Parts: sequence; structure tokens; C-alpha cells
Amino acid sequence: MLHVLEERNFPVKSLKLLASERSKGKTLTFRGEKIPVEVLSEDSFKGVDVALFSAGGGTSKKFSPCAAKVGCVVVDNSSAWRMDPKVPLVVPEVNAGDIKKHQGIIANPNCSTIQMVVVLKPLHDAARILRVVVSTYQAVSGAGVNALEELKAQARAILAGEQPVCKIFPHPIAFNCIPQIPQSDAFTDNGYTSEEMKMVNETKKIMGDDSIRVTATTVRVPVFTGHSESVNVETEKKLTAAQAREILSAAPGVIVQDDPAKQLYPLAPNAAGKGETFVGRIREDVSHPSALDMWIVSDNLLKGAALNAVQIAEQL
Repeated sequence: MLHVLEERNFPVKSLKLLASERSKGKTLTFRGEKIPVEVLSEDSFKGVDVALFSAGGGTSKKFSPCAAKVGCVVVDNSSAWRMDPKVPLVVPEVNAGDIKKHQGIIANPNCSTIQMVVVLKPLHDAARILRVVVSTYQAVSGAGVNALEELKAQARAILAGEQPVCKIFPHPIAFNCIPQIPQSDAFTDNGYTSEEMKMVNETKKIMGDDSIRVTATTVRVPVFTGHSESVNVETEKKLTAAQAREILSAAPGVIVQDDPAKQLYPLAPNAAGKGETFVGRIREDVSHPSALDMWIVSDNLLKGAALNAVQIAEQL
């Protein structure tokens, strides 16, 4: 978030860094200045205009109302407020107008949902989406820095003929795909994981259309950064692949990479470090008269998290 604020030249007059007691005394650099980390408290937000939260649902639930009470607007990166009917859930390219409805808290959506709706919205506007089937291939960085270290350690162990050690994930992630996100307490009563249900519910809220049917399967794959998604979209009005490419080529925040003859399509390593959402492999579904298949890739730490939060702050 600090890197994105600096890179986009966000108009920051003063910056306050807040964390738990264990981070007290640390410093972080912003625009060449070393800034000390302060301990988060209920009184931390006096005089603050905007607060970017990324400290987990429990912290957000406790401290977001404290910030809002003194006139600070919270942009929250956790799942704590996303489905609260009083809290806008925002992807600026899709529903920036919802920001005006805030009552002190704005929710940043799930990373997988963000990159999907950036592509879906212009197609919905053109042809009205009826149903979405998505399978995700999610990078390990989405599970945190310790998960990245686990992937590296497991890869080294397996290549050396040793047994991989699992601390973060329930199974080895190196050279494997795990159809369970998050790592623990994942499954809900209907057999879906909580990550999958986030995509179902958040998509409808962001798009402003509860009639859209969504089903998802979310999978963790041994990629460092960049989530990939296979998406099938059924529309009320038929769109050809060519029409979809034309629509998406003009869409904000979207880059079309779609030339199979030249083996050009979105790849996670190429998307890493970039703020746009990439789409390719756009083709008409041979099993349905009015459906499209596509491949969507984006940096889960940027557009999927920090960049989207800062874009919301820019709109504010």
C-alpha cells in the first residue's frame, strides 16, 4: 500500500503507520522519510482523513467504527464488512458511484472477485450476464509471506528427495494444486469453501444485480504472484468473441492479450507487478449458443488488494 501511494503520487500531507504492540519501534520508509510504527488504539484516528486497513477481520470490526466515529473514512481490505448492506463494496472501474453511499467504511473486495468483475462489467452492460462459472488458480502470495517461504522450502525438499514440511497449507503446495482456500475452516455447509462463496456473493453486490447466477471453484496453485481464472459467461444477448474483444479493449483497467496463433495470452508472471487485469483465450462456448469462455489474470497483491484500496481513496 505504501509503495502504491508513493508510485501514484497520492496527495499525502502526513502519514501515520499503525500496527499491534509487537511492531512498535519498527520504521518504514515513505518518500525517503523513515516513519515509526505506532501502536493501534481506539484514539489513533483523530485528525485522520482516510485509513487503509489490512489487519484482519477482527481488528477491522473493532477499530473501523472508532475511525468512522471521528470522521475518518476507512477503506477495509478484510472480509469483515463486505456483505454488510450499509457498507459499499467497491471496484472503481465497476461501481465507483457506490462510494458516495458510505457511512465511514468502504470495503475492498476479495482479490479473485476484483479481477473478474473488472472484465465482467463491460460485458454485462453490453449483453446482460445471466450466469458465471469460474475456476480460480490462485497464487501462494495470497496466503501471506510465510506461505511463500513454505512453497520455496517444499520445492527444495522435494527436488532433493526429502519429505516436504507443511505448516501453512494442509497439503504440500509445491508441485501440487489444493482445491481449498482458505487453509483452515474453509468449508461451509453447502460444500463450497468460504472463498468460493465470497466470489458468489461479492460479484452480485458489486455488479448491483442479484439475478446473476455465480458458481466458483477456488484452487491454490504453486505460483508466487498473480491469480488466474477460467471464466465461462452466459449472456442474455449473444456476443461473438470478436465483439467481446472489442468491448474489453475499450474497458478501463483491462488489457486484452488474445492471439493464440502467436501463443499470446495472459500469464501470471507477466501480470505480476502490473496494475491492470489481463484477459485472453476469448472464445465462443461450443456447448452453449450464448456463452463465452475466457482466461483472466491479475496481480492479486496490486489490483487484488493494495491498488484497488488506493484507487478507492483516490475517488474519495
